[in-house]
Amino acid sequence: MTDRGRIGLPARQSAIRLLAAVLRDKQPFDDIFHNDAQSGLLKSFTVRDRALVHLIVATVLRRKGQIDDALSRFLQKPLPEKSGTAREVLLTAAAQLIFLKTPPHAAIDLALRAADLDRRARGYKSLINAVLRRVSENASDILESQDAELLNTPDWLWHRWANTYGDDTARAIARAHSREPSLDLTVKQDAAAWAERLGGHLMPTGSIRLLRPGRISKLDGYDEGAWWVQDAAATLPVRLLGDITGKTALDLCAAPGGKTAQLAAAGAQVTAVDVSKNRMKRLGENLKRLNLAAEQVIAPVLEFMPDAPPDVILLDAPCSATGTIRRHPDVALAKTEDSIAELSRVQQRMLDHAIEILAPGGLLVFCTCSLEPEESEHHAARVLAPDARIRRVPVTADEIGGLSECITASGDLRTLPSHYTLDDPMLAGLDGFFAMRLQKL
Repeated sequence: MTDRGRIGLPARQSAIRLLAAVLRDKQPFDDIFHNDAQSGLLKSFTVRDRALVHLIVATVLRRKGQIDDALSRFLQKPLPEKSGTAREVLLTAAAQLIFLKTPPHAAIDLALRAADLDRRARGYKSLINAVLRRVSENASDILESQDAELLNTPDWLWHRWANTYGDDTARAIARAHSREPSLDLTVKQDAAAWAERLGGHLMPTGSIRLLRPGRISKLDGYDEGAWWVQDAAATLPVRLLGDITGKTALDLCAAPGGKTAQLAAAGAQVTAVDVSKNRMKRLGENLKRLNLAAEQVIAPVLEFMPDAPPDVILLDAPCSATGTIRRHPDVALAKTEDSIAELSRVQQRMLDHAIEILAPGGLLVFCTCSLEPEESEHHAARVLAPDARIRRVPVTADEIGGLSECITASGDLRTLPSHYTLDDPMLAGLDGFFAMRLQKL
């Protein structure tokens, strides 16, 4: 089985196992894939096979609505719990047949072999074989009949986005989520030279965008710490702090550290605070590779008190992360509408705390990677109305690479996955971010 489509039974089993962990146990896909590649079964795989496992699972998560619709046309009733991993076997094989264009004989044969290794799924081999053959025979007609954007977006998210941004924008957001995202890099200096050196697309924000870069650690400049991976939209909140050379900067909810690196590279004296020991360990490793320094504090944000009020604060608050679905498609399947209200209350307390500990005259940038107004614009209305201690400092287009469409009528930053349109759609798109800049009076 050396053909790309016939990636081998161990790889197929890993895709099924990881998919089950995401769908059943609600584990974040990136975390479990990273951990498995570091110390699990994936560690023994070739780079190529690991990449293919990632591609299969990510395709299922990104296109699950369409795949479920395709399978339902040939399943008379849902598979019972006693069927073991039969559902994941069907999902991974259907993803290969419909979207990855794997030869049918390879995809179906490996699906049956995988089912045979699961005692509970084994009794459903005949059904799996029949359904997958029908899917393979009808794949083109199925795709033609589907409303992909609507199917791949949970109903509650679709209605929220349509109400907030309008039907056309909701559809454009969902369309952006269907494309596998490019890789964005933030460089410490001379972005134009590094874009040429890496063969990347230099964005007006200063980020470098790469298509199909291969193994990240093998890219030019990785070992010398010239750059780090960070979505272009995620770089914008730090830019709103202006010239911070020599200033004291507090990065709250700092891990995994992209914005901490930005602050340090800009010359600030940075204190990074996060409650997660494991995520802070990764932050420290990243800073070491980049040869950048920051004080690291493991503590709950609401309990942290600096020795002296900082000049600037960046608060990247925990949120539903619905703005990152293009990079993390499992977010759409793991989150619920109920969680948004709870997260909004946490953000409110963190924002109030940040205002309290900021130095008079200092700048505070509050941001979330959420598309939901309760986690973004609603906070601006709340803190600005009654609190005479702060004022909004509007964002200008020149501060964010001229992306004027990313500035709200109130002067805050709002990026959408459908923003940054280009002739090549694979180079287009941004994560969804909100950021407002406040000054303490």
